[in-house]
Amino acid sequence: MICPEPSELQELVRDLHRRGATWLPAGLGSRLDWGPPIQGSCTVISAARLRGVKEFNPGDFTITVAAGTPLVEVQEVLSHHRQWLALDPPWGDGGGAAAGSIGGLVARGLAGGYRQRYLGVRDQLIGLELMRADGVSARAGGKVVKNVAGYDLMRLFTGSWGSLGLITELTLRTLPRPPLRRSVCFQGDAEGLAALSRWLLGSSLSPERVDWWNGPLAATAGQPAESLLLVGLASVDGATLEEQVRCLQERSSLGARVLDAEHTQAWLSLARGGAGTTDVATETASATAPAWLLRVGVSPDRLEQLMQAPALEGLTVDMAAGSGLGMAWSPPTPAGAAVSPGQVGDLRELCAALGGHLTVLRQPPGAQLPAWLDAPSRPLIEAIKQRFDPAGQLAPGRLPGVDQRLSTV
Repeated sequence: MICPEPSELQELVRDLHRRGATWLPAGLGSRLDWGPPIQGSCTVISAARLRGVKEFNPGDFTITVAAGTPLVEVQEVLSHHRQWLALDPPWGDGGGAAAGSIGGLVARGLAGGYRQRYLGVRDQLIGLELMRADGVSARAGGKVVKNVAGYDLMRLFTGSWGSLGLITELTLRTLPRPPLRRSVCFQGDAEGLAALSRWLLGSSLSPERVDWWNGPLAATAGQPAESLLLVGLASVDGATLEEQVRCLQERSSLGARVLDAEHTQAWLSLARGGAGTTDVATETASATAPAWLLRVGVSPDRLEQLMQAPALEGLTVDMAAGSGLGMAWSPPTPAGAAVSPGQVGDLRELCAALGGHLTVLRQPPGAQLPAWLDAPSRPLIEAIKQRFDPAGQLAPGRLPGVDQRLSTV
C-alpha cells in the first residue's frame, strides 16, 4: 500500500495511468479485505496522508475535511462546538480505534441506525472533490447546504467502492449534538416487537434509531437470548425526553428497560462487533475478525419475516427497523464454520424475496461467494464505469452491482 503525500498524489496517479497499471483507491486501509477480491496485481493508493479539517463553519453547520481524516477525529473537532456528524462508525470500529476514514465511509456508503432520523451518509454530503483514473481533479457540489450542483455525482460516488475515482475531500452538513439521550429496550416475540415498531414508526415520536437485535446479540448485552428492540431517543429538554420514555412504556405490554446515554453507547458498541460485555469501561475492546460479515437489506415491512428465518441460525444480527438495513456476522472460524456458504446463499435468496439484497463483506477462506450479484441496472452501471474509467484501471473486480465472476469491465 502506497501512502503518498498530497503533493505527490496527482503525479503518482498520472504515472499509473500512463503505464496502464491498475490501482485501488483506499482510505486508511483498515477494511481492504471487505467485499470482492481484487482481480490481478493492483497497487493500493491510500489517502491516509490527506488528513485534517480544511474548513469548518459552525454557523452554517458545514465542515470540509480531507478524505483520509479518521471519522473519530472529525467528531472530536465538532464536539467542541456541540455539533456532530449523524453517522454510525462502521462495523468493527473498536470504540474508535479502527473507525476508518471519512472518505472510506462514503466510498462504501455505510450508514447505521441513525439514518432513521438523520438519513444516510449520501444525504449529508454536500460537496466532494475527487481524482479520476487519469489524474484529473474534479469537484462536485459546494460548501453550503442549499447548493445542489453536482448532486447526482456525489450520489454516484457514495457506495462506489473506489471504482470511479479516489475521493480526496468532502464537505458535509453537521447537526447540533442533542444534549440529552436515553434509550428504551423491549424484549419479546417477533410479532410483538414488529407491532411496536410499526406503531412507533408511524407515531408522532421521532426516535434517533429503532434497532432490532436477534437473540445472540441481545445475549452479548447480558440480556435473555431473545429478540430485542432498542429505541434511541434524544431531546434538548429533559421533560420532553421523559415524556417520550413514558409514552413508550405505556404503549407496550413488553417489559421495558431504560438505558442512560453511557450504557446506550456501550450497547451500540456491541452492535458494531464490540466485546461481549455490559461493562462500559471495556467497551473499547476491538472485535475479532468474524468468519462471516454480511450487509443485509429487506423491505422494512417484511423485517419480521427475516428476523424469524432459519437462515439466520448461527448469525448475530442488528437491523434498523425503519430502513430494513443492517449487519449480520458470525464468530471467527472454526466456530463460524457452522454457517455454511449454502446457508448464506439461502439467506441471500430470502432477502431478494423480501424486497432486498445481501452483500458479503467477509467470508471464510474457500467459501467463494460473490460479494454481490448483478443489479437490474447493470448495463447502466457499466456505462457509467466506462465514462469514468474507460481503461478499467480502478478497483478491478469491485464494481458494485456487477457480479465479478461474470464481469468483463
